[in-house]
Amino acid sequence: MEPVYPDFVPDPADSHSEMESLQVDIADTAIFADAFETDIFDSHALVAGVDQGFDGDDAISAIVVMRDGHVVERVHASVPTQIPYIPGLLSFREGEAILAAFAKLETEPDVALFDGSGRIHFREAGLATHIGVTLDLPSVGVAKSLLCGRPTESLDDPLPVGSRVPIVADGNVTAPDGTVIGYALQSRQYDSGNRYINPLYVSPGHRISAETAADLVEGCCAGYKLPEPTRLADSYAAELTG
Repeated sequence: MEPVYPDFVPDPADSHSEMESLQVDIADTAIFADAFETDIFDSHALVAGVDQGFDGDDAISAIVVMRDGHVVERVHASVPTQIPYIPGLLSFREGEAILAAFAKLETEPDVALFDGSGRIHFREAGLATHIGVTLDLPSVGVAKSLLCGRPTESLDDPLPVGSRVPIVADGNVTAPDGTVIGYALQSRQYDSGNRYINPLYVSPGHRISAETAADLVEGCCAGYKLPEPTRLADSYAAELTG
């Protein structure tokens, strides 16, 4: 896959203000509503999981494409990082490697699940949104921690499996206050009360709504916390960097 919007390809040489300005343009282009051509819930849909690992200063992007619970393709790409991790600007550190990996795919995914945020982002343009819009690919952000936004309920106590707590925009997010920008999704939980699993933070990246993104991620979890495509991409990245 090649970029549909080459002007949005992340450039780590940009200044911080240029990066943030580009993210505003990306968010304006993003579609946070269901606009996919193929039924992404169909068993024949191609679902890609995207995760990154690091080997020294090199970012290694791993993509695993699945259909009907089976892996149909795995690719990876390695690109030297040029900037350190900066909250809110992750796509400029890892985006080159991700796009290089997508360029190697022989299949064309119907939707991609990214290890990172989508609309749950200060400027509504996290990693999943940035790459999703650049490729014009339906995309979902699946993060392990909350970057910004406000849960509508307390997340201090363990949530039962299947619980969803809306994450809404607040003063730290460019979306209108109270806009649902994603969900805290409890995909797995221990039976014992002595320990608990934190929720995932799921948000739309591009061409998908917040509600559908949560439905898709929940449906892709096969007894694990992470949805299977990103869980396997995480394992693949660890294999490449181990």
